[in-house]
Amino acid sequence: MITNLIESKEYKDLTSQQLKELLDFLVFKNVEFGLTANISGMTFTPEIPHEIKKNFTKYTLFTLANYTLESLQLHDKYLTFEAGFGAQNFGSICQVPYYSIFQVNIDNVILFLNPTATVDRYFMSEEEELKQIEKSRSAFKLNR
Repeated sequence: MITNLIESKEYKDLTSQQLKELLDFLVFKNVEFGLTANISGMTFTPEIPHEIKKNFTKYTLFTLANYTLESLQLHDKYLTFEAGFGAQNFGSICQVPYYSIFQVNIDNVILFLNPTATVDRYFMSEEEELKQIEKSRSAFKLNR
């Protein structure tokens, strides 16, 4: 039952809207915060060099403070911010869909937790999702 709820489009849209409103509130209050995001849903412009990106985990913490917080922009479906990575402080604009934000924290205390960031199919390409559906159908047919 819980899986059906978390994997529903309605729940995904609801949590995305809640996250957008929460982040807008934090920006309005000028509060620094961290967000942990499923990097499968993120894009980086320019792309982060492999030597740096290979050190990221599936759920990576980003601290929004100082210039990074000032560069934050909230859009309808995603947010963007500029950050520097690695020893060379490689600059990139990070685009994060709200549904891929797993948690928001302030002073290492979790303020918001979003289970939709753990739903693998949200991060699959259309082709990968179709293959997964076909694989599931095949397994179902074998069990008959």
